[in-house]
Amino acid sequence: MGRQRKLLSVVPLLFALVAFEAGAEAITAAQYSAPVDRYGHFALGRPHEYARLTATTDHGRSLALELPGNEVFEDLTPRLVRLAPNEPEEILAIVSRRDSGARLVLIRLRAGHLEIDAQSPAIGMPMRWLNPVGVADLDGDGQAELAVVSTPHISGTLKIYRRSGKQLVEGAALPGFSNHVFGSTELGLSTALSIAGRMQLLVPDTTRRRLRIIALQGDRLVETAQCALTEPLTTAITLTSASAISVGSPSARQLIVPNDCPGSP
Repeated sequence: MGRQRKLLSVVPLLFALVAFEAGAEAITAAQYSAPVDRYGHFALGRPHEYARLTATTDHGRSLALELPGNEVFEDLTPRLVRLAPNEPEEILAIVSRRDSGARLVLIRLRAGHLEIDAQSPAIGMPMRWLNPVGVADLDGDGQAELAVVSTPHISGTLKIYRRSGKQLVEGAALPGFSNHVFGSTELGLSTALSIAGRMQLLVPDTTRRRLRIIALQGDRLVETAQCALTEPLTTAITLTSASAISVGSPSARQLIVPNDCPGSP
C-alpha cells in the first residue's frame, strides 16, 4: 500500500513535466542583424557578415545573441533545424573567428535566452568557410546528421557531423566537392534527398559539372551515382516531383532523375 501511495504521488509530477514540455517556449524565426566589416572575408558578398542574431518565439518575445569582437556570423539566413522528433527546434548558423575561420554552431533557447549549445571545431585558418548541404537522418537511426562542404572554393571536402553533448563531431569525410561560388548569395547548390528508399546527398564536384550522389554507410561516405551536367551548376537545386530535380544556371535548366543516373543502386 505504501508503494502504491508513492507511485500515485509521482503521477502528478510526471503530468506536470509533460505539461511543461508541451507549453515550453519555442523559437519560431530568426534573422541576422548588425552587419560589420571587422572580419572582411565576404564569401557571400557584402554585407553578409553580422554581429548579432535575433530570434522570435511563440510567446511573442524577441531575443538576441551578440558575438564577441573577434567573431561574425558569416551567413545569409539562420536555419531552424530539429535533430530528432522529441527535441526542440534549434538554430543552425555559421560563425567565423578572426584567427581560425568558420565553424558550425547550434543555438538553443535555454532559461529564457539564446546560447550556443553545440559547435564543431573551426576549420583552423582565417578566411576559410563552409556551406551546409542539409540536416537529415542519413543512417536511419532516428537522429539527424549535419552535412557540410568545408572550403567549397578550394578543393572542398564533404563532411558529416553528429552531435555529442556540446560538440558537433566529424564522423565521415570525402574530398572533391564545391557547393558555392565565391561572392554569390546562392547557397542551394546541394541538398539531401530520398533516393532508392534512403536519404542521400546530392553535391556537385569541384567543377560543378557533375552532381555526385553520396550515401552514408556506417562511418563512410560512398558515392552511389553521378549525374552529368550540361553546364556548371550555379543556381539552386529544385525538386520538381518526388523523383526529379531541376538544376543548371539562370539561362538553362536541366531535368534530372537521380535514380536513373549511372551507378544508382
